[in-house]
Amino acid sequence: MGKVESIEKEIASLDEQELARFRDWFVRFDVNAWDRQFEQDVATGKLDTLADKALSAHRANQTKAL
Repeated sequence: MGKVESIEKEIASLDEQELARFRDWFVRFDVNAWDRQFEQDVATGKLDTLADKALSAHRANQTKAL
């Protein structure tokens, strides 16, 4: 059995309270992982092209206020 299958089995065996605690933990874990990836992408310039396109469109009045 692989790691993921083992984790799935453990999660399936949790009671309601444990599952709720796991969900809360996993949401925080996932948000932090996403934030780290985003910060790394910004730092390495991976998003520069998208930012330049967005700013160019805004300067050309091709955007609208939210």
